[in-house]
Amino acid sequence: MLLPQPWPNLENSSLSIAMPSRPLIDTEPDTPPPSLDGDVTFADLGISPDLLAVLTKRGMVAPFPVQALTIPDALAGRDVCGKAQTGSGKTLAFGLPLIERTKTAKPRRPHAIVLVPTRELANQVAEELTPFAAARGLWLCAIYGGTSMFRQIQALRQGVDIVIATPGRLNDLLERGEMSVSAVKNVVLDEADQMADMGFLPQVERILGQIEGETQTLLFSATLDGAIRTLVQRYQKDPVRHEVASTQATVDTLEQRFIGVTSESKIEIASRISAGAKRVLLFVRTTHGADRLAEQLGRTGLRAAAIHGRLSQSKRERTLADFARGSVPVLVATNVAARGLHVDGIDVVIHYDPPEDHKVYLHRSGRTARAGESGMVVTLVLPIEERDVTAIERAAGIDVAIVRMAVDDERLLDLANWDPPHGLPEAASYSRGRTSTAPARNGGGSRRPARGGYGSGRGGYSRR
Repeated sequence: MLLPQPWPNLENSSLSIAMPSRPLIDTEPDTPPPSLDGDVTFADLGISPDLLAVLTKRGMVAPFPVQALTIPDALAGRDVCGKAQTGSGKTLAFGLPLIERTKTAKPRRPHAIVLVPTRELANQVAEELTPFAAARGLWLCAIYGGTSMFRQIQALRQGVDIVIATPGRLNDLLERGEMSVSAVKNVVLDEADQMADMGFLPQVERILGQIEGETQTLLFSATLDGAIRTLVQRYQKDPVRHEVASTQATVDTLEQRFIGVTSESKIEIASRISAGAKRVLLFVRTTHGADRLAEQLGRTGLRAAAIHGRLSQSKRERTLADFARGSVPVLVATNVAARGLHVDGIDVVIHYDPPEDHKVYLHRSGRTARAGESGMVVTLVLPIEERDVTAIERAAGIDVAIVRMAVDDERLLDLANWDPPHGLPEAASYSRGRTSTAPARNGGGSRRPARGGYGSGRGGYSRR
């Protein structure tokens, strides 16, 4: 097998590259749900012995549902349209067939491209596929904005077989003539719905429109309607469709609380909830708001950091690493972290600023209660936001009342063991500023004994 020539010195680069001699990072894979059939193995799906050896080394014995469904069709060369959520195991669902079907490419002319919406996801996909690419002597790299284009150009000039890229940076390289898609035979569109939400589809179509000849296209998305349906119709040929039940937290499996706050009490209430959690993720609307909230929480004694699109890639990676290790247990994020953020053990998600719609609510909330764990989701609601939040609840199928609380409310110490009242106001009669009439203390739902949830009864959130 022809192996690539030695790479230039990229030790100080944030570029993700799979090297057969030294894998970039041997990360733990996502932890999706159990397989559809415990007797099915990756060998049964058609995975080759060299890749099976990597799977075995990583402790992966049986395929997960999305893998069991899609890998045989992908290996057969079919276009695949998969409806699956983040964290379902789809990286290997497309990654293993992609590596099986990809050959060594010439410089600047990769044989496969994977398009993803964010640089975090580009890195995660690259890290997940690195050991498998290394087993085949294939080179892959993650290409995204916010880091040195020069180093990415160096990599392409040396020869990259699989490119994992965000659409904007890839288009930049194509326009500069530093890369060609003329030899591309395999295309993956990962998190297609998020690319649509972020306005990337014109850039995606600009890339796909330049690919000529027969290609295999694998598309994975949480939804397959609207613009995604158009992508399927334009760029896939007779695709086989598979749908996998959501593995993210749903409105039925999450512990949800909607707390009415004032502008004066909001910071203290957020701090009090965060102080009782092992690892908490707070969502805000703006980058400035993220920096400001992290600083304000820090002044209350919490170790907090912010992550958003204006940070350099190296800073974002350091912040995520600190959060994953637990050295910074409180992370304040914009929607850049709503998807593609895979950190185990997030006890609580706080919507410090309510989301734009119910889809964003579910994506944000899905950062907790992953891999069978329990999780708490808290939405802080100003009086002026109550009508919009109620509309989001209704669209998401949630029936939990907004309950006003003061900073000294005892229920904040043990949210998991307090049952909020149910019953949303009628849409026709709901007026701005109206909220639940539950009393501020010792009411609005019955207390119950600890049931193995997050409440410790001492202000903490003990894991199940």
